[in-house]
Amino acid sequence: MIDPVPDEAIQGELTEQQKRENVVRFAFGGRIDRFDDFCRAIEDVVPAGTVVVVRGSAVTGYRWSDRAPFDAEGQGTSDLDVTLVGAQALTFFKMAGFFVPGVHSRPLSDDDPDIAPDLVPLRKKLMAMVKRPVNIQASREIVLQFRGGLLDQPYLTLFEKPDQPPVVERPRA
Repeated sequence: MIDPVPDEAIQGELTEQQKRENVVRFAFGGRIDRFDDFCRAIEDVVPAGTVVVVRGSAVTGYRWSDRAPFDAEGQGTSDLDVTLVGAQALTFFKMAGFFVPGVHSRPLSDDDPDIAPDLVPLRKKLMAMVKRPVNIQASREIVLQFRGGLLDQPYLTLFEKPDQPPVVERPRA
């Protein structure tokens, strides 16, 4: 698991470190160990070459539509929006599960529970871990660039799963 974004990088008026601190505080009760377990659960399922990000109020602390604070309606009421970025991640979704076929999926959620059957066990596991709804969607990199770069919508990069496992050099005898 690789964190490809430096802590001091600014996007959406927040540094990567501030975004990570927000997510850990809001969604994981300040417990970095729970955050790490969440990331590992996703890493175990996603294909190599996938970047995983979290978007939304867990990152910013407030809902985009009305600026209501995270969990405004009570503990566990705000969801976590997880996006899998990469061509292989898109293969989890049925054709009916796309806003733009092959480019940007709809979120796997309670509203659309059948659009990515192979991700349902992961979604259930993640929801049990955080005790709140978790939505999972997939996009190509261009969608993330558009939302984050052009629209300045903040997202936290959780990790990038390498295409190849890291090479471990062994000492010579």
